[in-house]
Amino acid sequence: MRITKSLVVVSAFVLLTCSLPVLAQSEWSVTKTIPIGGEGGWDYLTVDPPTHLLYVPRSTHTMVIDSESGKTIADIPGQKRAHGVAIVPQAGRGFISDGGGDGAVVIFDLKTNAVLGTIAAQPDADGIIFDPASGRVLVVSGDKGVLMTLKPDLDPKTGKLDPPIELGGKPEFLAADGKGNVYINLVDKNEVVGVDLKARKVTARWSVAPGGAPVGMAMDTKKRFLFIGCRNPQKLIVMSANDGKIVAALPIGAGVDTTKIDGDLAFASCADGSLAVARETSPGKFEIIQTVKTPAGARTMGVDPTTHMIYLPTSEFEAPAAGARPRSKPGTFMIVVVGR
Repeated sequence: MRITKSLVVVSAFVLLTCSLPVLAQSEWSVTKTIPIGGEGGWDYLTVDPPTHLLYVPRSTHTMVIDSESGKTIADIPGQKRAHGVAIVPQAGRGFISDGGGDGAVVIFDLKTNAVLGTIAAQPDADGIIFDPASGRVLVVSGDKGVLMTLKPDLDPKTGKLDPPIELGGKPEFLAADGKGNVYINLVDKNEVVGVDLKARKVTARWSVAPGGAPVGMAMDTKKRFLFIGCRNPQKLIVMSANDGKIVAALPIGAGVDTTKIDGDLAFASCADGSLAVARETSPGKFEIIQTVKTPAGARTMGVDPTTHMIYLPTSEFEAPAAGARPRSKPGTFMIVVVGR
């Protein structure tokens, strides 16, 4: 009887052990799709965790969407080429980077979603975040190669940006460490630069090789790892923010645009319809533990750290002509939701 019980226990253990990789591979999946429609393209999606609202730039306007109901709460007009949104709850304001024309930062009220004013910026105002440590909204200009900063409580009618910080290359996105430093991808230099926001100068310059054309940027501020999405070669680079050492170079899909952190997981969303999920599987060793199939074009995303849901904007596409880029089908814009 004891032998039989032992055999049953061993057999169960073997079956469980063999099934673990399968369970890990099937852990994340598309749970639903929210049809939105409307005009315009899209870029960086921002999640506001306390309200579970999604802020989605749509070229000339920015939509505010309830992630639970899928209802459009507001549609903020007046942009030329909106790229991203930074939320500053303590100021009661949101900030939209508008890269069209001469560049601007559009300020809106978080309660009413009314536009409060527009601050002149550099052309191609692109990636934007709020850094609580410095108390500044941070915006990069790709065309001018600078980091722009502004106080969130500035006068929305007469306020001005702080003097720009020269970066020495074309920035894409950025991540702050909570200690007064920000790290920025330079897509044309295949580098990451570190900026001391108090000193207002570049203090580090690190290569992303064996990756190249870095665009996505996220940071694990506790372990001080940067997760950098590279397009050419296609890699998710894990870099130490202490010295720029490359800890891992993981294969990902084509057309990455965004990387995000949620707990001990890192995500890289790619335009080819893949979402890479990475984890530190042992000290200093990172692996892609799953690749989630998503619709084509879902290259950017936002993560809600309170619900652990991932939101990826995309649309349906028309069949492209030879040598042309695929075009979105009018009215098919959607938010794809990925969860456990």
